[in-house]
Amino acid sequence: MFLTRLRLMPVLISAMILAGGVMGASNSSAANRGEGRTMPAKTIEAVLKEHTDALMAIPGVVGVAQGLLGGKPCIRVYVVDETPQLQRTIPTVLQGYPVAVEQTGEIRALPKAR
Repeated sequence: MFLTRLRLMPVLISAMILAGGVMGASNSSAANRGEGRTMPAKTIEAVLKEHTDALMAIPGVVGVAQGLLGGKPCIRVYVVDETPQLQRTIPTVLQGYPVAVEQTGEIRALPKAR
């Protein structure tokens, strides 16, 4: 299953970037806490690349992407079910970028068109 997730990462990241842009204005506990207001030292792309493996290793996480939160860059973490355990496990800020957790349910690859 882990290898399947790894092979799907480019597809998931592309889909999540699109979804993050569209859903960037959704409610998020990180935005409500006002965290992540300092100027990050690294680009969001570099921070996301550095933390993707660790975030994807958390049980229940099905995708990560960059997105917008209140018109500013954020790291989006997509989960099957947003539980109190996941809320405690997923950081609210990564290297100056707010982290927005969004419940998506299970994500599956579409079958190849023939």
